[in-house]
Amino acid sequence: MKERRRGTEIFSVSFLDVICCGFGAIVLLVLLSKQDVEGGIPDVTQVNNLLDAVMTAEDKSDQAEKRNEYLQQQIELQQARLSIASDVLSGSDENLESLEQEIASKQAELAALQSQESEPVVQEQPGATSEKVVEVGGIPVDSEHVIFVVDTSGSMMAIWPRIIREIENILNIHPEVKGFQIMNDMGNYLISAYGGKWIPDTPSRRRSVLRRMRSWSSFSNSSPLEGVTTALNAYVRKTESLSIYVFGDDYTGPSYDDVLNRINRINRDPATGEPRARIHGIGFLNQDLITTNDRFAVLMREVARQNGGAFIAIPNFNPDLRYELTDEQKTPG
Repeated sequence: MKERRRGTEIFSVSFLDVICCGFGAIVLLVLLSKQDVEGGIPDVTQVNNLLDAVMTAEDKSDQAEKRNEYLQQQIELQQARLSIASDVLSGSDENLESLEQEIASKQAELAALQSQESEPVVQEQPGATSEKVVEVGGIPVDSEHVIFVVDTSGSMMAIWPRIIREIENILNIHPEVKGFQIMNDMGNYLISAYGGKWIPDTPSRRRSVLRRMRSWSSFSNSSPLEGVTTALNAYVRKTESLSIYVFGDDYTGPSYDDVLNRINRINRDPATGEPRARIHGIGFLNQDLITTNDRFAVLMREVARQNGGAFIAIPNFNPDLRYELTDEQKTPG
């Protein structure tokens, strides 16, 4: 008997299993591939936003760089202008100082000529035998160093611009001043950094010191003793040509003799008995107090007499009074 062949079944269970597994694998790969693509490739909108941000940042950077370049150019331009202005100002200051020195020299020459025409007084200079002394308004102006001892009480502050003007006038009438100093009647220096030293006498330094005096405020007891003795102790042995000008309007001390004795003890040269420094008094008399504030005048007349100086009384109510140079002397040429 002939053996029957079994028919071949294409879609058997094993084949279907393989096909299902294959499709499952393909589906799994597709799913995994989709997640990677979504996680790795940004959204188009997000990419555009990032590009816009980058371009905006670059634009701002370029603008900032251009702005910095412009500011740098402006800074260099201003520095150049400042340098030019500084050079011009420096040259102007030098020319002005030279001109002022020339004017001061001419004024001194005119003052000397005027004094010679008026038969100047011949006095003995401390430590010298016989020497002609130039005087202006009765004040010897032969000293090379000048100290101002100024009362800074309230009554003097009321006429302070007048005080400053008179200090400037006195400096101007001296033919040659190598250095000067300003302190109050308590011995306090106007510029503490120059304490015990000389302020160099130049036109610019004079202007600076006089400007500083406008705002000076210092305690005062309206007695010149402390200021004069401080000046003598600090400077009288440093120069052979010194004048001290005492400015005040009243004296509140108890005794004249004590002031005279203490000043003379410091100012007298032990070898010759002559005063080392000239001491002058400049008294400012208030019209309403002429009969009550004459104690300063009484004291300073005697101090000046014993120390080779002069005393000048200036009424406060007559601001046009001048004892320094005449109008002709103030106008060179």
